[in-house]
Amino acid sequence: MNILLLGSGGREHAIAHKIAQSSQCSQLFIAPGNAGTEALGENVKLDIADFEAIGQFVVSHRVDMLVVGPEAPLVAGIADYFAEQPLLRNVMVIGPSKQGAMLEGSKDYAKAFMQRHNIPTARYRTFTEATLEEGERFLETLQAPYVLKADGLAAGKGVLIDPDLDTAKAHLREMLSGHKFGDASASVVVEEYLSGIEMSVFVLTDGSHYLLLPSAKDYKRIGEGDTGLNTGGMGSVSPVPFADKAFMKKVEDRIVKPTVRGLRDEKIPYCGFIFIGLMCCGIGTPDAEPYVIEYNVRMGDPETESVFPRIKNDVVELFENAAHGNLDGCKLEVDPRTAACVMMVAGGYPESYRKGDLIELGADDETLIFHCGTKRNDLGKLVTNGGRVLCATALANSLPEALLKSYNRTMAVEWKDKYYRRDIGQDLLKLMQEG
Repeated sequence: MNILLLGSGGREHAIAHKIAQSSQCSQLFIAPGNAGTEALGENVKLDIADFEAIGQFVVSHRVDMLVVGPEAPLVAGIADYFAEQPLLRNVMVIGPSKQGAMLEGSKDYAKAFMQRHNIPTARYRTFTEATLEEGERFLETLQAPYVLKADGLAAGKGVLIDPDLDTAKAHLREMLSGHKFGDASASVVVEEYLSGIEMSVFVLTDGSHYLLLPSAKDYKRIGEGDTGLNTGGMGSVSPVPFADKAFMKKVEDRIVKPTVRGLRDEKIPYCGFIFIGLMCCGIGTPDAEPYVIEYNVRMGDPETESVFPRIKNDVVELFENAAHGNLDGCKLEVDPRTAACVMMVAGGYPESYRKGDLIELGADDETLIFHCGTKRNDLGKLVTNGGRVLCATALANSLPEALLKSYNRTMAVEWKDKYYRRDIGQDLLKLMQEG
């Protein structure tokens, strides 16, 4: 079949890498893609927000399946657009309806969904500019630190964790009255802080059935030791060592099953991925508990770059079964090895940074290089084209070995002002040693 994949980042390169291996894939188009995806299919200059142009391309190129990588087209309703168009309604769309995408499009909607279905999450309330003073009073009932979340999409940067009450009140005013995150912070969710270790759980669902994909942990801060500004992600590890069978059973029984059941019971059309961001409290004790921090309605980046290489199934067959509501007949096959991914970024990221620097990839080995922000210049040379530029993913029999291989490949890549964190996975290694 002919397949169109929307997106241009490392997530999309990792997905394209698996799709291209499928015996079911005749032609893969990636829109707009990057310098890495061009080796796996045909990059297409399409605006992922222009549904009409995408639809015309799908019809003219006889595309059978649309796989949506990033969240913005999903929140804007691309699945609904395809379902409403006579020439597009038979195309298999891997991505939820606009209503389903509200789980990521609105933090308040997601928290209310969790409450309705008794899914464990932090205590919270939502405020607007009109209820700012009420929000400040609610902050006074919480213990430090304080968590403020822009209700809408803010490119992964709409969450603030403040150490003291005065700072939290000032930031709440900036978000609501000063429009710190634009329309995304017209409403702000204020919630209690949960102390623990974060991890990510991924589900592929047809709206009634699901497959639980490999777990992962990503590293958001730009600085080592989880310091500095938030980024789109500086690396990831899969699986998460502390997430043993007993803990994952809690995750599945208390969070995954109620989430999928809630979608089904509320008749919310959902075919695609659910990314469940968890705070794991009490790790190392029998009373360890998972709480939902957030939902996303697509795969994470850079988690995809460590999760997808571990999936042994033909992913197109999985997608096809999801589109037809038949995931209950599928069994996930997972590579038992550990994957470690190290992100390489442009100097200055996540603030101002240069584009167009020449990249030298170094010698090839079995480590995977996924392109996140790259392109070819007018001379056909590989150059930087984003803040997060490349990532190196290695598979090995242990976490230390996977990290060593990934870092060796990372050090072989060169461009001016390249930066990467040197401590990816070190917290997990320390936890394993202590355990």
